[in-house]
Amino acid sequence: MRGLALGVDGGNTKTVALAARSDGTIVGAGRAGCSDIYGAPSFEAAIREIELAVASALEAAGARRGDVDAAVFSLAGADWDEDKADLHAALARLVPSADVSVVNDALGALRAGTSDGIGVSVVCGTGGCVGARGPDGREWHSSWWALHTGGWALGSDALDAVYEAELGTGPPTGLTIDALEVFQAASVEDVLHAFTRRGGRRPFDAALFAPAVLSLAAAGDPVASSIVRRHGTKLGDVARVAAARVGLELSFPVVLLGGVLRGEGAETLIEEILARVPGATPVRSSREPVAGALLTALDRAGAPFRLDALDASLPGEAFFGTIPSH
Repeated sequence: MRGLALGVDGGNTKTVALAARSDGTIVGAGRAGCSDIYGAPSFEAAIREIELAVASALEAAGARRGDVDAAVFSLAGADWDEDKADLHAALARLVPSADVSVVNDALGALRAGTSDGIGVSVVCGTGGCVGARGPDGREWHSSWWALHTGGWALGSDALDAVYEAELGTGPPTGLTIDALEVFQAASVEDVLHAFTRRGGRRPFDAALFAPAVLSLAAAGDPVASSIVRRHGTKLGDVARVAAARVGLELSFPVVLLGGVLRGEGAETLIEEILARVPGATPVRSSREPVAGALLTALDRAGAPFRLDALDASLPGEAFFGTIPSH
C-alpha cells in the first residue's frame, strides 16, 4: 500500500501513530509508551517506543515502512536543535523512503486546529505546552521555558493542597475526598505514600486527579479554583509571549487542545488562558494533537485529502486515553 502519510505524537505517557491514505482516510493506528528523550530511560528507549507505535499502525494498515511517503514526528523532547537532528537521523532510518520532519509537539499540534498551521497552540493533556508559528515562518515553543503545566502539574499542585490541608498548614478543601476516591486510598497518608515510596506511582499519574480538580473548581471550592486560575494564567501568559516571539499581532487563532481542555469544568481554565491573550480567536479543536502531525504529513506529501475523511476515520476516545501505572 504505497502513498501513505504517517503522523506520530510522542509524549511522556504515550506515543500515538496514525497512518492514512492520500485521501485522508486513516487505515492504521498504533500506540506505545514514553518517547520523550528527556523522560525515557535513554534515547534508544525513546526511539524503540516510536518504532513500536509506528510498527503497530503500519501492521494495522497492512503496509510496510517503505509504503510511507511522508512522516511527521511531533515529539515532546524535540526541544533543541541537536535533539531534532538526532531524532531526525534515527527516525529517517525508520521510514527510509519517506520525507521526514521532526517538530516539537507544541508545533505539531497547531495544524489540528488551523488550515495553514499559523497561530498559537495551547496543549493541555497529561503535560502542557505552547507553540506558535508566524506568517513569515518563525516558530517558538515553550519547551523548557514553562515546565510545570498540564494535567499532571494541575493534579500535583492539588495533591500538595491536600497534603497541606491534612497537616493543618493549608485550608480545608473538598479536594481531599476526591483524592481518596481517585487514588483509591483510605487516607491522605496512603496517597502520599503511593506517590513517594520506592516503586510507587509515577509523578505523571497526578494527571488522573486533574478532572476532579476542574470539577471541584467549577463547583466553587476556593482552593481548587485558585489552582485552576493560576494554571490558566500561566498558560495564557506563555501563549501571549509565544505570539509576540513569532510576530503575531491583532487577531490570530489560539488552538486549544488536549483532554484537560476538553474535559468537564475546563471553562475557568480556558477563560484564564484567553484573558491573557486579548484579541485572540479561540479554536476549540475536537481533534487529538496527533491529527495535527498527520495533517502536516498529508500537506507535505501534496496529497489531495479530504478533512471529513480523516475526521470520520479517527480512532475513538478510548484509544487516546492515558493508562495509569497502578
